[in-house]
Amino acid sequence: MSVIIAPSFLASNFLRLEEECAMVNRSEAEWFHLDVMDGRFVPNISFGLPVIEAIRKATTKVCDVHLMIEEPGLYAEAFKKAGADILTVHYEACPHLHRNIQQIKDLGMKAGVAINPHTPVSLLKDILSEVDLICIMSVNPGFGGQKFIPYTLTRIRELKDMILAKGSSARVEIDGGVTTANASDIVSAGADVLVAGSTVFSSADPIATIAELKKA
Repeated sequence: MSVIIAPSFLASNFLRLEEECAMVNRSEAEWFHLDVMDGRFVPNISFGLPVIEAIRKATTKVCDVHLMIEEPGLYAEAFKKAGADILTVHYEACPHLHRNIQQIKDLGMKAGVAINPHTPVSLLKDILSEVDLICIMSVNPGFGGQKFIPYTLTRIRELKDMILAKGSSARVEIDGGVTTANASDIVSAGADVLVAGSTVFSSADPIATIAELKKA
């Protein structure tokens, strides 16, 4: 199975959002990665439901919505209506994580769980059979353009071993600092989905850059 590329629209040009959507539509990328930040769970505010609704109208590709927000259960239904295909919540923001996962699935979306760089991957052991996606943050969440944290590779390997041991079909997604230089190492460690923001949208030729990431 080839790696899935998910350009992160946090790094896109919002004055040219329709053009950016059209570019990703033409590319080999399979997913649109949409980061929602509330200024509470992370120290930044990004975009919300109206932007996701607009992007949903501009693509038939998978809308991978990553909620970096507190109390995500309050908004799950609204994000489903806005067009999310995958809804990812943070382990650290969900004291009743299993309930959140079931809510997402009951709404007809695929369920993802994200973990911050300091959160042990072993804490996910008991929910691996319940989720469709595990997102390992390879930077501290909140801002684009950060450098990849090297020990993430060890975390990917540990998570992949856990997934295989559990017989889970969950995909491993890596978010933060993904470049054409490190993509091969990340995939070799066990990643299934690469989220790339600045690497794609700051490129002189984003479609070619996505193709290069795809070769990883």
